[in-house]
Amino acid sequence: MRFEFFSPEQAREIEAIAAQIIPSDDSPGAREAHAVHFIDRALVTFEHDKQPSYTRGLEYLRRKTRELFPEAQQFSALGSGDQVRLLHLIENTDFFEIVRIHTIMGFLSNPQYGGNSNQVGWKLIGFEESHVHEPPFGYYDAEYEKTSGAASTKGTKAW
Repeated sequence: MRFEFFSPEQAREIEAIAAQIIPSDDSPGAREAHAVHFIDRALVTFEHDKQPSYTRGLEYLRRKTRELFPEAQQFSALGSGDQVRLLHLIENTDFFEIVRIHTIMGFLSNPQYGGNSNQVGWKLIGFEESHVHEPPFGYYDAEYEKTSGAASTKGTKAW
């Protein structure tokens, strides 16, 4: 899938941030959900006003990366521990906050919007894609007539 807003280098940086926000462990994370594709699509559609925040934020991330790790050219080239350390330094910025929000949205969105590839986010939270859901009847419903003294209304009109 081609990116519409991000360059390939920018996409690698955003994907690396997203992968630290929702990491892969026993279950898939933001990388496997392709959250970066959702973010890219969001930035050319409903979140186009956030483009300058990403442009400035990525530049700030590049400067901080080189400042703290002079041997590194990119955030995505750092080891996981160094990435987390740097993200802790910028976690109170508007840039980090918007990437965090977009990552979560991309992880849980409808796959048609570019993220949640193979429904990994939905599977993680137990969401079932269905247009019709059965009510979650339980003991409280089965026992209603017995405990309330209500007469059965099956086959009768309620009005």
